[in-house]
Amino acid sequence: MVLWIFGYGSLIWKAGFNYDERLSGFIKGYRRVFYQGSTDHRGTPDYPGRTVTLEPASHEICYGVAYKVSQKEDIETAISYLEESTSSTPAVSNVLVYVASSDKKTNQNYLGPAPLEELAKQIVHAEGPSGPNRDYLFQLEKALIELGCKDAHVMDLAREVRCILSKEVR
Repeated sequence: MVLWIFGYGSLIWKAGFNYDERLSGFIKGYRRVFYQGSTDHRGTPDYPGRTVTLEPASHEICYGVAYKVSQKEDIETAISYLEESTSSTPAVSNVLVYVASSDKKTNQNYLGPAPLEELAKQIVHAEGPSGPNRDYLFQLEKALIELGCKDAHVMDLAREVRCILSKEVR
């Protein structure tokens, strides 16, 4: 058995599991948004951070990376870890992609949409065991640029966070 896992957030720069192959790629019909709350890595239950999830969006493309995992033990490890181009032809199909549910009954950490300024303020001030929420945003921005992807939502949010941080330093 072979499992392909698509990463569109922190998995782009930090897989956290063993894999056989890593390919840059995209999925169609989704966009990356900072709507998922993080109370265990980039925030706390009292002050959740924000991380990305996917939202259906026809005619949009979300760039990221796909990991091929073929060893049974590595597949089990990858799934456990996750539970916590120009071509229009898919290079790989049947890829596992995690999308946060917007249903608050099944996903208590779903924060949903907010104005850019509100997202940025929350990201500036949230910090959890994995570090400041802003580091997650800045690492994602850097990883996407390295893939050749200019994600407007991520770049606009990073710019707003930098603006807030520069005002706080003064």
